[in-house]
Amino acid sequence: MLRFSRTYATKPLHQLKCGIEIHTQLNTKSKLFSLSSNNAFNSDPNTFISYFDIGLPGTQPKLNNEALLYALKLSKALQCDVNLDSSFDRKHYFYGDQPLGYQITQHFSPIAKNGKLEILPELDGVKEPLTVEIEQLQIEQDTGKSVYVTETATEETVSKIDLNRANLPLIEMVTKPNFTDSNQVKVFIKKFQNLVRYLDICTGDLETGAMRIDVNVSVDGFQRVELKNLSTTSSVMNAIKYEFQRQVKLIEAGRGDEIIIETRGWDGSKTNSLRNKESSLDYKYFPDPELPHILLDKSVMEELQLPELPDQVLSKLINKPYSLSLKDATILTYDLDLLRYYLDLFDLAVISNGVKNSKLPGNFVIHEILGNFSKLNMRFDPELIPVAKINELVQLIDNGTISNSSAKLLLQHLFNNNEDISRPLSELIDEFDLRKEETVDNDQELVSVCQEIINENEKTVKNLKKKPNGLKFLVGQAMRVTQGKVNAAEFERVFKGLLNVE
Repeated sequence: MLRFSRTYATKPLHQLKCGIEIHTQLNTKSKLFSLSSNNAFNSDPNTFISYFDIGLPGTQPKLNNEALLYALKLSKALQCDVNLDSSFDRKHYFYGDQPLGYQITQHFSPIAKNGKLEILPELDGVKEPLTVEIEQLQIEQDTGKSVYVTETATEETVSKIDLNRANLPLIEMVTKPNFTDSNQVKVFIKKFQNLVRYLDICTGDLETGAMRIDVNVSVDGFQRVELKNLSTTSSVMNAIKYEFQRQVKLIEAGRGDEIIIETRGWDGSKTNSLRNKESSLDYKYFPDPELPHILLDKSVMEELQLPELPDQVLSKLINKPYSLSLKDATILTYDLDLLRYYLDLFDLAVISNGVKNSKLPGNFVIHEILGNFSKLNMRFDPELIPVAKINELVQLIDNGTISNSSAKLLLQHLFNNNEDISRPLSELIDEFDLRKEETVDNDQELVSVCQEIINENEKTVKNLKKKPNGLKFLVGQAMRVTQGKVNAAEFERVFKGLLNVE
């Protein structure tokens, strides 16, 4: 159990402090200091490498300017102070997946410092605002990776080295310890993921290793512990909660001095000590003699143009003319293809064709179209159902030709029979007899439908006086039976007459 008081939101019994480090793998065309292709994910081991990537003596690094541009974009988006004279350093350590014997990074003079990312109640669904301070951004090269395989002949597990990832460009972002609960960390990670996707500098995927997260945790001012091997947002959350509990137990037992500066791994259920945390002296940093300083003109950052960022988009979507709920707007901002699809549909249906119900495009895209893709276990594909076809469908709902339920049936038919996309919707409406009937000449047919529903829902009918909303339920059942072709007001009139209710 977490040992918080009832006023946890304002004053916990034990104070958690977290800072995070995020390594963002840049999706440049080539690697950071060589011309090897940056397209090696899931490829055969050691097939995307050059002489420099594998540390061949005599080879020299040459900076990929595309990686520098991406770092400047992120720096500007995070409102950092950009260093007009930054440089590269060598960080020395000896692992099999680091063939140079050192990593090229920016220790003494990084590309940017002193940024921030705001977490806001009105945009991020949190109770209290939080300014997360960015300590610094630095450009550095990635390492290779160790792959553990079992030899068939001996059944021994051996470590093999794949250097496809070696020298891929990274931006390491370090925050100050501004987080006081794991939910804040979760919101920040999602927000940062979305930001790098909008800047088109990284996929933001944790599962593929494109983003890797380390968390520094301390409790009540005791020593901080670094947590590694956090491959999903849920593992970050769970690792923080576990480590908090572990440290609280030591503190409450009077053994806080046993909390030492160390690196711990997460195995899915608990944290385990990996090694004592190295200091800067352990790495023997010194300036890289083969790479010149990065010298920038003051005008560079002024002239650098950024796309519309997630917070700007979110703010636009929850206000007029879109007026989406924060939940629906957030869903759209997390998928750029879906967002473009919605905006195109809104422009076509509402702005160009005068659809009166401005919420129809959002409801249809977020709830119906995404729902159908989910049922088919498919990623959203804007080409499967063209925007023009959905615009046609939305207009038919808005002008009363078909009901919402009939439109859903038509959409499902188009998903299952994609060859009918080119057919006029009016043709399909007549073929499936989906045209809406505002009035019905034969009241007896309505009475028959309503009476059958009354007979099938005796409990609802019995409690109608206590629960007046039951009438809406009965009307909904009637609409479902008639596939929405009859106006709801007609059914409500008949039900009231049969049940003698106001």
